[in-house]
Amino acid sequence: MSALAYALTDSSTMLRRVLRHTTRNPSTLIMSILLPGVLLLLLNYGFGGAIETGGVRYLDYLIPGIIMMGACYSVSATAVSVATDASEGIIDRFRTMAVARSALMTGHVVGSLLRSLFGTSLVVLVALALGYRPTSDPLRWLAVAGLVTLLLFAIAWLAAAIGLATGNATGAASASAIFQILPFLSGAFVPTETMPGWLQAFTANQPMTHIVAALRGLLNDAPVGDHAWIAVAWCAGTALLGVLWARSAYNRRATR
Repeated sequence: MSALAYALTDSSTMLRRVLRHTTRNPSTLIMSILLPGVLLLLLNYGFGGAIETGGVRYLDYLIPGIIMMGACYSVSATAVSVATDASEGIIDRFRTMAVARSALMTGHVVGSLLRSLFGTSLVVLVALALGYRPTSDPLRWLAVAGLVTLLLFAIAWLAAAIGLATGNATGAASASAIFQILPFLSGAFVPTETMPGWLQAFTANQPMTHIVAALRGLLNDAPVGDHAWIAVAWCAGTALLGVLWARSAYNRRATR
């Protein structure tokens, strides 16, 4: 069996481990669905009538931001899971076994990706039940699925790197909190033009604004402009950063 085949086999084993932990402790999955769902209801019914979105129904404007929020909530769960493995010696134990070095992190990342995709799908179903009616054609839906998957993949690698770098659950949860704040400082929930000028310089150009704008345009059959390639570039760059950071943190732990 080739080295690649061994790595794939070991990674699938680690993925089953992560999914088994999810089924035994479903609170992570439940919260990844519940929190975005509550935020959807709160913003749509509590504040939607007071927010001007240029003639677009607020529910239609809001859904891409809720998808982004769900992705950001997943950072904490993945980072804490990886940090727990590090603090309890699981990573060191697997390192002494005949297991591919990449398998454990790959299992965490793919598990996080599948968990987040499932949660995102359920949130979209809730939105459809509330009256959300996207006007995308099948090609645009494929583009939405691709961009969301790339976003969640990038977020998962960054979360894994945070978990390895902090090495304990408390530190991982604290470091992940920033990702739950950033969507509010973007165009996810309100147009950036309504914010003070000094804040617009940041909110209009941060990656989450471009990703949300690309999703909004694709879902609502509106022009996407430069937001599409900028969003893909940010997601790809974040994924690369996460992979390199996670590998560096993993190697540092091996030398301790």
